[in-house]
Amino acid sequence: MGATLTRILADAAEGRFPPPDGATTVVPQENARDAGVIAFTAHSVVFLDEDPAWVRAVVARQDCDGLAATLHPRFLAALLERTGRTTDSVDLLTVAGALPGRPPLDLRRISDPDHPRVRRARLRRDDVRVWAADGGVLVLGRGVAGRWEAAVEVDETARHQGLGRALALAARHLVPDGGPVWSQQAAGNARSVRAFQAAGYRPVGAEALLLPRR
Repeated sequence: MGATLTRILADAAEGRFPPPDGATTVVPQENARDAGVIAFTAHSVVFLDEDPAWVRAVVARQDCDGLAATLHPRFLAALLERTGRTTDSVDLLTVAGALPGRPPLDLRRISDPDHPRVRRARLRRDDVRVWAADGGVLVLGRGVAGRWEAAVEVDETARHQGLGRALALAARHLVPDGGPVWSQQAAGNARSVRAFQAAGYRPVGAEALLLPRR
């Protein structure tokens, strides 16, 4: 049986990565919404319902370091044209293990389905759960391949006080079933990168999601 994205991500969460052989693995999408590219160290995974031979041919045409080909703008542009999808950015992909007990932060659960943050989160995740703190918001939901993903927002007036780190840490206490929690940070968002790494999230690769057009 071939590799699946679920298995690849489960292994990566435990520190077991694809071999650093410069290859590109192509696996099917696990649902109609989520498609994209994950670049681990010297090995990429394209999760897309597309002919693997076509994907590898487009990778081979990129005039760049082969280890960077799957995140090259021309390769991503070819995928977007082929699929009719769009994308936001190439993100740093990070993961952390669950922590026991309640989070050391006062949080209020938001259950209103019409709350703007809930509506936005449901565009990309299932089983969305949202908590508010004074000055910030934490979102947990099932994203790519059913993985639990965390995202945080901090009000401008609450920045530089450690709230982003505290919210990211709280996600590790709140993730259901004691499994790993994932998060993506835009590479240029240095504050977010620092906050998540300070909360114990480990970088495992880079990810570009191909998003359905609304």
